[in-house]
Amino acid sequence: MKIAILGAGNVGAALGNLWSGQGHDIVFGVRDPQSAKVQAALAGGGAKVRATSVAEAVAFGDLVVLAVPWQAVPAVLQEASDWTGKILLDATNRLAPGGPGEMPSAGEDVAQWAAGARVVKAFNTTGSGNMDGRTYGPHKVDILLCGDDTGAKAIVANLVNASGFDAVDAGPLANARLTEDVAALWVQLAYRLGNGPDIMFKLLRRNG
Repeated sequence: MKIAILGAGNVGAALGNLWSGQGHDIVFGVRDPQSAKVQAALAGGGAKVRATSVAEAVAFGDLVVLAVPWQAVPAVLQEASDWTGKILLDATNRLAPGGPGEMPSAGEDVAQWAAGARVVKAFNTTGSGNMDGRTYGPHKVDILLCGDDTGAKAIVANLVNASGFDAVDAGPLANARLTEDVAALWVQLAYRLGNGPDIMFKLLRRNG
């Protein structure tokens, strides 16, 4: 698959390294392809990884991953001239103060700003250290998926499962706000309450 990753920070770099190692063609869409951070993300990726502008990366990708800080999201999305039909995997979190229901999810805002894109929320509820496909003993890392386009969600779910994770359908895009709350809880547990980043949430089902 041709995958464009917008952003070369911790999440973008982790997913780029994972997927390039699995044979996918990766293009990072960034403001400065020659920056030290981008070059670090490219290191070890081989011929299947390169960096270019945001607009060129979006045009390239069968799937586009949004992995930039929330404050950069509107400007980055505006750099692409046409989102029509693109599968946009939104891995961002707003993480702003406010109670449930006080604002739309970041995923819903992304869908408005990238008009025409088939938005699926994913990879936003755990840390980048959990994005290398490693398991916790017998348990794979759960990746919650929210989206209104069933076809796009199925494509993302197939990629997630093939990458060593468990895809969990978490409902429509409106439910992305709930997953963003899960992300906020993960950050609290990992960094504010001293558990460290090697933790995950897991949906377990009782058989019978």
